[in-house]
Amino acid sequence: MQFPESWLRSLVNPALDTAQLAHALTMAGLEVEALAPAAPAFSNVVVAEILSAEKHPDADRLRVCQVDVGEAAPVTIVCGAPNAAAGLKVPCARPGAELPGIEIKVAKVRGVESFGMLCSTKELGLEGAADGLMVLPADAPVGEDLRSWLNLNDTLITLKLTPNRADCLSLQGLAREVGAITGAEVRLPQIVEVAPSIQDAMPVQVMASEACPRYLARMVRGIDAQAATPRWMAQRLERSGIRPLLAPIDITNYVLLELGQPMHAFALSRLHGTIEVRLARAGETLKLLDGQVIELAPDMLVIADAGGPVALAGIMGGQPTSVERFSVDVMLEAAFFAPAAIAGRARRLGLSTDSSHRFERGVDFGATREAMERATQLLLDICGGQPGPITEAVAELPRRAPITLRLPRLTRVAGIELDADQVARDLAAIGAEVERQDDRLVVTPPSFRFDLAIEEDLIEEAVRLFGYDNIPAQPPAAPSRMLPQDETVLADDTLRQMMVDLDYQEVITYSFVDPAWEAAFDAGARPLLLANPIASQLSAMRTTLWGGLIETLRHNLNRQQARVRIFELGRVYVSLAGQPMRLGGLIYGDALPEQWGAPSRRVDFFDLKGDLERLFGHALDARSGVHPALHPGQCAELWADGRSIGWIGSLHPRLVQAFDLPATPVLFELDSLVLARRSLPRYATLSRFPQMQRDLAFVLDVHTPAGELLAALREAAADRVRSIEVFDDYRGKGMTENQKSLAIRVVMQDTERTLTDQEVDDAVQKLVDAALRQCNAPLRV
Repeated sequence: MQFPESWLRSLVNPALDTAQLAHALTMAGLEVEALAPAAPAFSNVVVAEILSAEKHPDADRLRVCQVDVGEAAPVTIVCGAPNAAAGLKVPCARPGAELPGIEIKVAKVRGVESFGMLCSTKELGLEGAADGLMVLPADAPVGEDLRSWLNLNDTLITLKLTPNRADCLSLQGLAREVGAITGAEVRLPQIVEVAPSIQDAMPVQVMASEACPRYLARMVRGIDAQAATPRWMAQRLERSGIRPLLAPIDITNYVLLELGQPMHAFALSRLHGTIEVRLARAGETLKLLDGQVIELAPDMLVIADAGGPVALAGIMGGQPTSVERFSVDVMLEAAFFAPAAIAGRARRLGLSTDSSHRFERGVDFGATREAMERATQLLLDICGGQPGPITEAVAELPRRAPITLRLPRLTRVAGIELDADQVARDLAAIGAEVERQDDRLVVTPPSFRFDLAIEEDLIEEAVRLFGYDNIPAQPPAAPSRMLPQDETVLADDTLRQMMVDLDYQEVITYSFVDPAWEAAFDAGARPLLLANPIASQLSAMRTTLWGGLIETLRHNLNRQQARVRIFELGRVYVSLAGQPMRLGGLIYGDALPEQWGAPSRRVDFFDLKGDLERLFGHALDARSGVHPALHPGQCAELWADGRSIGWIGSLHPRLVQAFDLPATPVLFELDSLVLARRSLPRYATLSRFPQMQRDLAFVLDVHTPAGELLAALREAAADRVRSIEVFDDYRGKGMTENQKSLAIRVVMQDTERTLTDQEVDDAVQKLVDAALRQCNAPLRV
């Protein structure tokens, strides 16, 4: 909301400068977003009258003007403006004046000495037509300083109000607020009842009383719609961001800004029969003031006459019944529309109006009649006319139930002790009715404060009016102590750092995803759907991290990033109760950055598996499996503690094509809680005795995973066995098509003595027996 500071100070004028006033408003919860001067800086510019304008003797497009600047004698000024003519009152910059980018001096123009410059709006940095001199009203006082006469030393204040403070969407509401927080006297406009001079009354029927509990209409006949809007009103409208149009329309806009009550003026000659306030009917349309023809929905509230809708209630009037220059009779409308009846309708139609902005948040239903009287008086003062009586239809208005504020609870919640009498005075200053009852205050909120409903609202209001700046800064009294940290569980930040150390970059993607993604990754997935999604492609909760990772990959490929290594640690939403934390990652492109020390090659399954083994600190239990999103034969299921914890593999060719990827990425996703578990470190001495090493070659079925053989060997290994690792995979001469030979290196060592050959042979035999028994893998001979 934008308004001129001078308008606010005409209602309440605290002993604060502009910056202090802005700070006070911001600290009271009414954030001042911007302060801007009403006009650029310029000096020594006065109101002048052109006495004569003669053609320049040496230039066809110049005129030599005799100008009255309020001094004893006229001055000569050479001017090139096409509209320079005798009798005009215009701004005149005197010698020594400083305009935006210009300094005025006495100068000769084609041989004629010029003592100043007649100015256009462009030269002064003001808004308006710049194709000629700025023409001032005929009553402008010659010789008066232009900045003072036009009040150009004003400041435009822009507020960024929260939705709950609709009461401050008016100058009256702001003045009341400034008075409450500064203690300054508030001088609100005096509104008197306008007596009808004719008996013509507008018949009104409210059919949707819940949506419109109060509706007022009044005829005014015989107005002069072409009457000039007073300069003070036009200036306030312009500086509030509203362009003056026509006096009756300007008056309704002025009342909206002054009192916060949206109003509308209809051309009475274009209305027929009774005015109805009702919901739209099927098939009805309306041409709005902006020229847009809309199809009305059944939940839209309209103002209608015998011929159909004439206005979209609380949002915008209709063009066919709008007031024009030659309108003589008008009907003024003021109403209270329930916020729920207006909210969302304007956005649905792609509209945003001052009226809908206020009605959606709540308009003072107790001041509707005052607004009608104010608009009527202004209309009579400016345009003349004869008013009729007010027709009013009233149903059940919102109730303002008393709220009990317990003073001990106020102290406990606020953290400071506030004087009860001062709290009562502060709440009364904002228009509330306050009654003291022992250690509590019974407060009835005013009709314009829709945000005061419970005790906590009053506590917030009391502290706000006391002043956040006045609350002493007190350090916490509680002793600080270190929280225990479980060393058997890695913190999330530690996992992230470990991934970064492995040359991955972290990404954070939306938890809202496209349902089509979920169906593509797993046709059986049942993602949770959002009741009110921000976009159709973000209407489901993710059940896997892969969608966001692949979309991030595409984003990087579109920006010529050919090597991508990314991960995300975040929750997936399997059900309302099941929201596990997962770690997902993706690699794409070359295995190593481009360099001379190693040949270029694409990443593969084993690169990612190696990264995960470094992350876990040991070999993974990866078992062959089938996942609908992964390439058959190039994926594995990860197991730990006898249960599946995730998947690793290349993206399925179907999805590579669906996501339009040039090559296949390799990705993984696993339960991060399993990864985060660690055993406590234990001290162990280094053995001083030699290691014993044996290499064994086993023959096994080509489809038997190496991990299955290693698991069987490690389960059967004696305590003295330190490691069992695969160091060769042979398939060739001596092997059938269905066989392979895996070479296993077994390292044994004791911490107390040197192992004997017999002890080593016994340990090896246990391993050989276990391989034959569990994997049908005899020793290769």
